[in-house]
Amino acid sequence: MFYINKFFKRLFDIFSSLIAIILLIPVWIIIPVAIKCDSKGPVFFRQERRTKNGKIFKMLKFRSMVVNAEHSGAGLFNYKDDPRVTKVGRFLRNTSIDELPQLFNIFIGNMSVVGPRPCVSYELGDFESLNAKYKKRFKMKAGLTGLAQVKGRNDISWDEKVNYDNQYIDNFRKYGVFTDIKILWLSVIKVFAKEDIYENKQDEGCDDAEAAKLAEEEIIRIAHLPDGGGETAAHQTAAHQEDLAEENNFEEMQ
Repeated sequence: MFYINKFFKRLFDIFSSLIAIILLIPVWIIIPVAIKCDSKGPVFFRQERRTKNGKIFKMLKFRSMVVNAEHSGAGLFNYKDDPRVTKVGRFLRNTSIDELPQLFNIFIGNMSVVGPRPCVSYELGDFESLNAKYKKRFKMKAGLTGLAQVKGRNDISWDEKVNYDNQYIDNFRKYGVFTDIKILWLSVIKVFAKEDIYENKQDEGCDDAEAAKLAEEEIIRIAHLPDGGGETAAHQTAAHQEDLAEENNFEEMQ
């Protein structure tokens, strides 16, 4: 049943992303012009992210920061009043328009409309040594939005996001695409409410760079804690083998 749900999920991804791409033709024209007029650099920002099974792909976004922002200031983190964000970029981030180019990632199959948000390739440290809890979130394709985004987005910790990501995977097994439709609707409401756009600092006394360094170290530390409680590594492996068997059965039916 799980592979059938994933088949319909892929159909939903293809048709919904294609329709959105066509309807948003004015955006593909206006936003690039605005970005070019506002600051020097490319229109699109490409970054290596991880999707299902930890596979790395190039994720697309409209560029909302100065060039090479990832390697300066707060790095991967975005705190309020971040000086690296351009004028147009601030509007793009506040409205989440900067994420729209990921519709192309969805259409070609790197991503899904709904799923765990794709982490930067090195954000969680070494992928192979992640604990079972963090590995589980990579059982499904990364998403444009997800349960963690509607539950708190940047206002919750990485560990809380992983809990919601894993909850989403369990819910999808039970309810299929209906889970995606519900989350997509809640995501639209969240975008219009403009909530939880910026990340919180663990210590407000730190500058952006210091706060980012502390947060990065803590995220990697927790992601590699020894397994304990919840699903064991053995259960994770068994579930993964079951998924592979179902996918192979589906491929044989084609």
